[in-house]
Amino acid sequence: MKLKNNLFLTLLLAFSLTLAACGNDEKDNQKEETNEEMDHGGMNHSGSGEVPKGLKEAKDPAFPVDSKAIIKADHMKGMDGAEATIVGAYETTVYTVSYTPTTGGKKVTDHKWVIHEELKDPGNQPLKAGTEVTLNADHMKGMKGAKATIDSAEQTIVYMVDYTPTTGGEKVTNHKWVTESELSAE
Repeated sequence: MKLKNNLFLTLLLAFSLTLAACGNDEKDNQKEETNEEMDHGGMNHSGSGEVPKGLKEAKDPAFPVDSKAIIKADHMKGMDGAEATIVGAYETTVYTVSYTPTTGGKKVTDHKWVIHEELKDPGNQPLKAGTEVTLNADHMKGMKGAKATIDSAEQTIVYMVDYTPTTGGEKVTNHKWVTESELSAE
């Protein structure tokens, strides 16, 4: 009787481990597929709402806080055409940057957007294309502390927004950043 119980428990344990392993493989495969589908798979879609020190609120933004706008940008899947609620509006210089993540991997090119206040010791003046910088932004895995090259610079108003992706899924809150030219009235 004891031998049957031990055999039963051993088979039960083996079966449970097999199921657990299969479940983990399935989750890993789903995660890989999701990351491959999205341009910014490692991006922190939702943020804390904290803004960098020294960032100035816009005095007269085209889209005031709590207003609605339509996003006309495709930084991420499901963003273009989504209705956004404006959480914050700030005057700054925005940059597209290229960098190699500190976690390794493929170089990221023309990442939109990093703002002046998210650079390490940028000085007071806007920087020009070709300038090498260190990123303090943490929008994507491996971004913070990475050495980057500025691809473009533009003085504008940037917005922090909440939106629900047009592809479905959870609401994105405090997304940083969308420029004024990437928003339109409803």
